[in-house]
Amino acid sequence: MTRTTQAVRGGLLAAAALLTACALPAQAAPREAVPGNWLYLTLTRGDARFSDTRGTLLLCDPPQGHAHAAEACEELRAADGRVDRIPPRADVLCPMIYAPVTASARGEWNGRPTDYRHTFSNSCLLGAETGAVFLLAE
Repeated sequence: MTRTTQAVRGGLLAAAALLTACALPAQAAPREAVPGNWLYLTLTRGDARFSDTRGTLLLCDPPQGHAHAAEACEELRAADGRVDRIPPRADVLCPMIYAPVTASARGEWNGRPTDYRHTFSNSCLLGAETGAVFLLAE
């Protein structure tokens, strides 16, 4: 009877050790970096109740990801990867129509992380202030 009790205890200890090992969080595999300069871009049209979100990955070495990738990458190079440093276009007149659009960009530029998020009153203002970066459609 003693051997059976010891065997049961041993089995329970082994099962408890296995469950404990399985309960520990798994180590995350190292994230492979996307080579070169890149931004994940999203556009959300509408407000909190009604919205439509679209996104794409803009790669700049070589330019690819959306219809105006070469122009967007050139504008970002001139602004050191900072969307908020792209000079606004002075030749654009936008209507005063409220149709909100939120633009966000998250990625890496010249080895450092970059993050941008801004809500514009309409898509005309978005284009005037961010150039080709958020022109995701042709």
